[in-house]
Amino acid sequence: MKRFHYLFKDRLALLSVFIITSTLAAGVFAPWIAPNDPEEVHMELRFASASWEYLLGNDHLGRCVLSRLIYGIRPSVLWVLVTLAISLGIGTIIGFISGYFKGKIDALLMRVCDIALSFPGYVMTLAIIGVLGVGLENILLAFVLMKWAWFARIIRTSVMQYSNAEYIKFSKALGVGSFRIMWKHIVPVSLPDIAVTSSSAFSSMILQLSGFSFLGLGVQAPQAEWGMMLNEARQVMFSRPELMLAPGITTIIFVSAVNFFTDALQVALDPKLMSVTKKKQGKGIYQAANLHGKA
Repeated sequence: MKRFHYLFKDRLALLSVFIITSTLAAGVFAPWIAPNDPEEVHMELRFASASWEYLLGNDHLGRCVLSRLIYGIRPSVLWVLVTLAISLGIGTIIGFISGYFKGKIDALLMRVCDIALSFPGYVMTLAIIGVLGVGLENILLAFVLMKWAWFARIIRTSVMQYSNAEYIKFSKALGVGSFRIMWKHIVPVSLPDIAVTSSSAFSSMILQLSGFSFLGLGVQAPQAEWGMMLNEARQVMFSRPELMLAPGITTIIFVSAVNFFTDALQVALDPKLMSVTKKKQGKGIYQAANLHGKA
């Protein structure tokens, strides 16, 4: 727990955690938070400016932009988080089995990973869309097929670093089962690598989903999603730029918060990076003190 004291001292990390948790909570409780029905059409309010009832105005069909922005958290963030958990779970299981047992099992599983990683991610996604059709479910399926092998590779490398440790060999000599050794000794030391890897992949998956939805290949109308909202507003981007700014700025803020949190988490979990950060902070304080003394 001492490692996480750094996160509580880093104001940017705390702000990032607040943004992430607030966004997730807003997505979960969207029916109670959203002021209006996100799919309710009011043509008389088409492109209406912001008002007390519609704080961010109305889109080309008179729908509440704020409500669609809140409901857009579900496909843009929550479903991506579920997909990330599934991909990470598959990759973790395969990575642990491959990194711990090695030998023929490792060779077989890694050849399967090589086959999966030989296809570029966007090409694989477009191929799945071409076969199964457009839609959120097919994009998320493509993410699972793309990401599990990447997670398996990284986690396998982390597991192999600890599987040859002396305390692991001692546990094997005592007759402790392999899965008990992995659960008791390897999982705790591998968690930092898993946490940093998954959090960094989270932001990239959000951007990829928004990009495909912007191109019309992801979430379909009338369901709200940030990338699709950008696509719907691009025809009036010069006359009504706020319709693009709302989902665009929301995406930028959330992805930036995830990236800042990932950086802070990596520093908190890596003693080497933490020591370097403390040295830089101490050097900065020393320089500031010298400047103050000279003044």
